[in-house]
This record gives sequence, C-alpha cells and structure tokens, in this order.
Amino acid sequence: MATETLTLGKALNAGLRRALENDPKVVIMGEDVGKLGGVFRITDGLQKDFGDQRVIDTPLAESGIIGTAVGLAIRGYRPVCEIQFDGFVYPAYDQIVSQVAKMHYRSRGKLNIPMVIRIPFGGGIGAVEHHSESPEAYFAHTAGLKVVSCANPQDAYVMIQQAIASDDPIVFLEPKRRYWEKGPVDLDAPLSEAYPLHAARVARTGTDATLLAYGPMVRTCLDAATAAAEDGRNLEVIDLRTLSPLDLGVVYESVRRTGRAVVVHEAPSNLGMGAEVAARITEECFYSLESPVLRVAGFDTPYPAARVEEEYLPDLDRVLDAVDRTFGW
Repeated sequence: MATETLTLGKALNAGLRRALENDPKVVIMGEDVGKLGGVFRITDGLQKDFGDQRVIDTPLAESGIIGTAVGLAIRGYRPVCEIQFDGFVYPAYDQIVSQVAKMHYRSRGKLNIPMVIRIPFGGGIGAVEHHSESPEAYFAHTAGLKVVSCANPQDAYVMIQQAIASDDPIVFLEPKRRYWEKGPVDLDAPLSEAYPLHAARVARTGTDATLLAYGPMVRTCLDAATAAAEDGRNLEVIDLRTLSPLDLGVVYESVRRTGRAVVVHEAPSNLGMGAEVAARITEECFYSLESPVLRVAGFDTPYPAARVEEEYLPDLDRVLDAVDRTFGW
C-alpha cells in the first residue's frame, strides 16, 4: 500500500495524473495550466509528461474554455477545466448554466457531458478582489449540475478521479486556503472500493451537538471540536462533501442523537447552502431538536479587502459561540 504524506494540492496533482494515465480521452484545459503548472501549481509537470494536446494552455476567456469543453465532451472526451480563481467563473456562468447543465435534458438523455469544472474557492489567502469568493450556491441551485468539495488530501486524490470518471458534469470546488495542508494519501486506493463521491461522512464522532461543514470549514469545525473537548463538550463533525445532490442521511442520524446542529460555511448566510441544510434538518428531525438549527457564515457583503478578511471568515470562536447558543434554548 503506497501511502504518502501529501499536501492537498499535491494530492490533486496525483489524482489528475492518475486520470490522465488511465484514460486517453481525459484532457486538462485552462489558463496557465500547462507550462506554468497552474497558479497554485496543481497541474505542475502534467504538460511536460502528457504533452500540450492533453494539458492545454487556453486564452484568458472562461466562457471559451467551458464552451470548447462542451464540444469536446459531446465528442467523447472528458475535459477537466480549471477556473483560475473563483471570482473568474462568472464570464463562464452562461455556458455552465445554459449549456453544461441542460444538454443532457435537452437531448432527452442522448448526450452526456462528462466534464469537470475545477474551481479554487473561498478566502483566507490574503488575495485581492475577485480572488476569494464562494459561488457554490449558484451551481448547487442549478438542476443538471453536480457539485462537490474536498476537504483533505485523501479525498482530494480520490474525489477528483471519481469526478472525472463520472458521466455527469461536476463542479469541483477546491478549498484554496487548504492547498498546503498535509495528510496521508493511499495512492493505491482503487476507485471501485473508494468512499462514494456523492456521500457525506462523519469526520469526528460526538454526542453533544453536530457541526456540518464542507471544503475549507471542515478543518475549522474540527479545530472547534478539539477546543470544545477541553471544556467537556463532545461535538460531532460531518463533512458534507457533496452539495448537489445533498446526502443528508448521515446528518439526520447524527442530529437525532445530538439534538443540536450548526451549519458552517464561508459564503454569505442569505440563501446559502446552510439555509437549505437547516430547512431539511428541521423538516426531518423536528421532534429531535433541542434548539433551532443555527448557521455560521460569511456576512452579506462583498468579500472584504484582505487586511480585514479574518473579521469576515467564520472562525473557531464564532463556531463555538453558535454551539453555546444551541445550549441556551
């Protein structure tokens, strides 16, 4: 078993490499993904090893990247498109919502669009405007798209391969502030035995309250649970992993045990993923709840300047404050 300690970014690179090796129809395309290896070096070395016909440096035109990928997918290829930063995806939004999401439905199931749209998302890196956004709700709201987010190196390695192997279009959200965090990765893990792509998972067991998160906030919630344990409070942490379709069976089971739930994400709370999760928990677990489902999220403002982003991002203290409030009812 070839288990190595890798950063999340290196795990993604290894997963992309494995996908390129396993299927000659996989192509990677995006701005600076080839010679430079991507702005975060996620595709580092891939063009050198697989050539510029499979790892393609595109013009600076997100709509053109996605539109070209749609044509490739219809012709049997499996394009993997990198959107360099989350805030750059909006020029491609028309293509994603009007073409990528609807082609299978429009063709009455005759056409599949097996493509992956990789988006580094979230804040925490001190970036400038348009470089630290959380657009996941736009895509999760769109019928015809699947949306997933990895939170640790092992999931990054496996989930990117699973997404590429899927016949559905998938928006793959990568927590950019976690690219450099390390963890064990089983490089020999067969996809056939891997944890399902569209399934939530308990990241830490607990009995007193349930924290629900995805992407960059999973680590924040795990840190909060560790801190809470010092005060004798045992928090369960669930990594949602898939935002569309939502997998809430494990969530319901947890909330029925703990009686309390807090949903955490970086995106603004207004009409965010937390609202949907809270509504479904309330519908299914109403008689088990000891308090309302609470949300900890970014504020309903444009993402702030880097010097004050730590005031905007949910942190350990805000999560623990929400947990305290659930015990005040």
